[in-house]
Amino acid sequence: MSRIRDTFLELERSGECAFIAYIMAGDPDPSLTPPIVQAIAQYADIIELGIPFSDPIADGKTIQAASERALKAGMTPDKIFELIAAIRKETDIPIVVMSYYNPILHFGIERFMKRLSEGGGDGIIIPDLPIEEADDVVRYAKENGIDTIFLIAPTTPEERIEQICAYSSGFVYLVSLLGVTGARETISGVVRTLIKSVVEKRPDIPPAVGFGVSKPKHVREIVKSGAKGVIVGSAIVELIAEHKDKPEVMISALEEFCAALKAATRDR
Repeated sequence: MSRIRDTFLELERSGECAFIAYIMAGDPDPSLTPPIVQAIAQYADIIELGIPFSDPIADGKTIQAASERALKAGMTPDKIFELIAAIRKETDIPIVVMSYYNPILHFGIERFMKRLSEGGGDGIIIPDLPIEEADDVVRYAKENGIDTIFLIAPTTPEERIEQICAYSSGFVYLVSLLGVTGARETISGVVRTLIKSVVEKRPDIPPAVGFGVSKPKHVREIVKSGAKGVIVGSAIVELIAEHKDKPEVMISALEEFCAALKAATRDR
């Protein structure tokens, strides 16, 4: 059984929703990623680490800027495995990597999954990889004990939702709105429909909702909609960017914000 699945089962027993926190690996500097993760891991249940990429088509301005900062700081796919290994020495929190397909293909799919597993990673999200081209990724990930997490959008047809659920392990990533990542004021009403569709087709896999989730009130809305996980990215990345030159202030701000988000996952 995977570390991700164990986490969801434990949260289910305690009546909680998983708080999944996204950061860009290497932003604003690779040396700061482990302490940032340690600070967030006090409150988050799963960490999602982004690999910076020059053409992040699914991401809004906030994460695009974070990707640029990380690349300028010298972050590479190779270095993410070193960071994961360093993080793993300090915490057992599940770690999911988010990467576009091109860096993985360039690195070598089998080699990437092997290195991810050896470093202590638990899952992979590839937002631009369609399931029709995912066989090799799923096969090598499974061989190395890595969960494959696929995305479902508000426009995804019912038949395709069933296919995506079949290819997914760990959890399914539900996109709460059309467009790119980024903090929003409100959460789309389509969330409840997506959750219901996933639960009907694959009751054994937790649905987690992301894109636009930036406030505790958003988290509470999503929890009440029946989600098993809530993913927050851009709002956390914005805090990192705001305090990038003052690491101590950054860590304190992240701890305060993530504590509030986690508390909201317990509101039923």
